[in-house]
Amino acid sequence: MSSKTKTTAMQEEAKPVLVPKLRFPEFQGTEGWDVKSLGAVCQPQQWATISSTDLVDEGYPVYGANGFIGHYSDFNHEFETVAVTCRGSTCGEVSLIPPKSYITGNSMCLDGIDAARNSYHFLFQLLRHRGFKDVISGSAQPQIVGNAIKRLKITLPANPEQQKIAECLSSVDELIVAQARKVDALKTHKKGLMQQLFTSEGETHPRLRFPEFQNAGEWVEKPLSALIDLISGMHLSPENYSTSGEVPYFTGPSDFTNDLQTVTKWTKRTANVSQADDTLITVKGSGVGEIWYSTLPVVALGRQLMAIRSKNGSSRFIFQFLLTKRSRFEDLGSGNLIPGLSRAVILELKACFPSPAEQQSIASCLTSLDDLIAAQTRKHEALKTHKKGLMQQLFLSPEQRTTS
Repeated sequence: MSSKTKTTAMQEEAKPVLVPKLRFPEFQGTEGWDVKSLGAVCQPQQWATISSTDLVDEGYPVYGANGFIGHYSDFNHEFETVAVTCRGSTCGEVSLIPPKSYITGNSMCLDGIDAARNSYHFLFQLLRHRGFKDVISGSAQPQIVGNAIKRLKITLPANPEQQKIAECLSSVDELIVAQARKVDALKTHKKGLMQQLFTSEGETHPRLRFPEFQNAGEWVEKPLSALIDLISGMHLSPENYSTSGEVPYFTGPSDFTNDLQTVTKWTKRTANVSQADDTLITVKGSGVGEIWYSTLPVVALGRQLMAIRSKNGSSRFIFQFLLTKRSRFEDLGSGNLIPGLSRAVILELKACFPSPAEQQSIASCLTSLDDLIAAQTRKHEALKTHKKGLMQQLFLSPEQRTTS
């Protein structure tokens, strides 16, 4: 054997076998994954952009950067395919597009995949996991050009293993979608329930009452000031708060949390503080009308916030009632040059209110529903986290991907 042949053989022996951390039993011990360019697997095609005036009431579905956008009289691909958004703020997002659809010019359609060798569904999952950060150019207007996407390095197993991975991850996706629908259904149910448990303008009793209050008489109209005290926030200069301190310091809705571990701003105790069971409302700047029920013992409030404190009724009822007025607060706040709500707007708000006992029953019902929504939301997030971890093990790491 010549020295050149020996050197080549040694290089091939030294080259690591590319395999993910997790493989299905039937593929353990089989050949490793191959590193290829995306252009060797498919043919990225960009199509003409459709304007809103081209859309019709009936026809073939049109998909853009944010999913379905309307109908068109023609379609630009016959079969199911994968599309990658190649311009704008959603640049790099990957979608699985159904057959006989139109993909706008904002996306690239990955055509020409040999179904005998590669799976569309595997490629969809792989590209969602891999991302396109290394081929996105431009900052003001991010984009992916055709040649760059063709050079993108990906790692592929044989088709049977692709199919198995795609089936596994697609099943998890179905669970995630089903769980999201469950959360949405609960939110819709609560919204409808609130419309019946609270009075509308001009009504003196709600459309739905609990049995024990059926004969309790009409609700009484009062200004909100009869039920609450309002505590205004106070501006603190940057030197008066930091990442540690005595009490949390909230300056806007982005700070809203009941978990002290996630609080980012702390300060010394001030006179302008909320207490447990207060409702916090954003009254200045972005997010006007945003509402939060605080269970923290004390929170120092910035001037963008106020605390609403129940005088003698149910704090939870006041919170749920204010949620029904959120859109009104947003409208009132947005009418100003600088979005904002005055104390008078909140305190002079009139509505019909029940007795403290009925307030408590309504609050208990809606709070239980909130707890259920929160629990189902956590399940949804847990499924997404589970899938993310699964993908990290089923696909090769970035370090392995660069091996060729």
